[in-house]
Amino acid sequence: MFWKRCPVVVALGAAMVLSSCAVGPDFEHPAPPEASRYTKEPLTPRTSGSDVRDGQSQRFINGRDIPGDWWRLFRSPALNSLVQKSLDANPNLQSAIAAVRMAQELTFAQQGKYFPNAQANFNPTRQQTASSISPVLNSGAQRFDLYTAQVLVTYTFDVWGLNRRTVESLQAQEDSQRFLVEAAYLTLTSNVVVAAIQEASLRGQIDATNQLIDVNKKMLELLRRQFTEGYANRNDVALQEAQLAQTVATLPPLRKALAQQRNLIAALAGRLPSDVPNETFTLANVTLPVDLPVSLPSQLVEQRPDVRSAEELLHSASAEVGVATANMLPQITLGATGGYTLPELAGLIAPQNVFWLLSGNATHTVFDGFNLLHLRRSADAALDEAAWNYRSTVVTAFQNVADALRAIQNDADALKATYDFEKASKVSLDLAQQQMQTGYANFLYLLQAQITYQQAILQRVQAQAARLSDTAALFLALGGGWWNRDGPPPELKIDVVTAAVAPYPDLHH
Repeated sequence: MFWKRCPVVVALGAAMVLSSCAVGPDFEHPAPPEASRYTKEPLTPRTSGSDVRDGQSQRFINGRDIPGDWWRLFRSPALNSLVQKSLDANPNLQSAIAAVRMAQELTFAQQGKYFPNAQANFNPTRQQTASSISPVLNSGAQRFDLYTAQVLVTYTFDVWGLNRRTVESLQAQEDSQRFLVEAAYLTLTSNVVVAAIQEASLRGQIDATNQLIDVNKKMLELLRRQFTEGYANRNDVALQEAQLAQTVATLPPLRKALAQQRNLIAALAGRLPSDVPNETFTLANVTLPVDLPVSLPSQLVEQRPDVRSAEELLHSASAEVGVATANMLPQITLGATGGYTLPELAGLIAPQNVFWLLSGNATHTVFDGFNLLHLRRSADAALDEAAWNYRSTVVTAFQNVADALRAIQNDADALKATYDFEKASKVSLDLAQQQMQTGYANFLYLLQAQITYQQAILQRVQAQAARLSDTAALFLALGGGWWNRDGPPPELKIDVVTAAVAPYPDLHH
């Protein structure tokens, strides 16, 4: 009889689930900000330009889509190779991917509560009843064996949507983590590009410093010769020796910074410093992108993975309000137990040994010291917190784009100014050197010309690197085009003992 009624009970439960409501607010996607541009003043269509490497004018193209492999716009095979190596082995990216799998399994686990919980057990016992009570068995034996095989089924009806809201919250958290993977992917690629540009900048500064050291050495040799011949005094020689020493002293910090930058590149590629990648970078093998896409402001909230992640956390917090509300309402549970029991194991499975029990339970908290009420109010506060965090993330996203656009405009002007400064200071230095050779120049004038030229050439190298770095920052601020690629790299499996990695097996549910 019990087994015949089971389909009826299951059908009744399914009907109640389908017809029940889910308490709490239904999440609605926030509307994008009403902004027509990123900056207060209209953005100029082009930057200024200059006749120097990476000095060409850049053009802003409103509404153009961003490629998923945006770093290829720098047209550097070494950079492309390094980015791919980093994507294949970066531990932070792999950690974020593993977190998605963990969140996904938590969602699957909660979805299992949509179904009845069934347990089966077999319980053999040896017991003796007191002679002062009626015997348990028909035989009247007070000492006997009892074998029981049974199935227990329980099901809690999701009348108020408690489980649905919980699944909704976990699904939103899973989606948030997926966007965090995209954010980690974007941050990694951007960090690799900027690290490569910084390495190129440091190499350029080291080369410039070595050239300046050579110039200073040549001038010192000239002054020493003139001092020997009586055309220069000892003070001039000492000043030039000090200038040379000061220039040489700027070299070790640059070399230190370069070594640290190489270590950073190794870490981004998931390697130890002793196994740094072979790719090296100079400003000569990285090309400045000329055409720059600028997404519409209304699209930015859809493109930024950190904004999408914050939105999903807002969604999760909204669902948690429903969870807290449902916990304040009656919970209805249906239980069923059926099986066989007999003093002997042989013949246990027989119609006359069947027993069953069907029970229902409705539980409602009458008083709990206002625990559930305060938990509901806490969920409301958490929803407000998530909403403000989402708003803050959106504001920061627009700020990042505006900062990058302003930086790119001013970087172009800065490079033009530093290049003009370098040309003028080089003319001044050449004239001072010629006059020193003919004996008609003041040495202090030459010394000042050397210092000025040294500053100018270093500023030009730094300005070139700034244009490249801030261009990469614009791609980062606009979301990096993650929607135009197939997805993050495949997950790797790591051995917790040896730290060895291998492709992770594909799991299907």
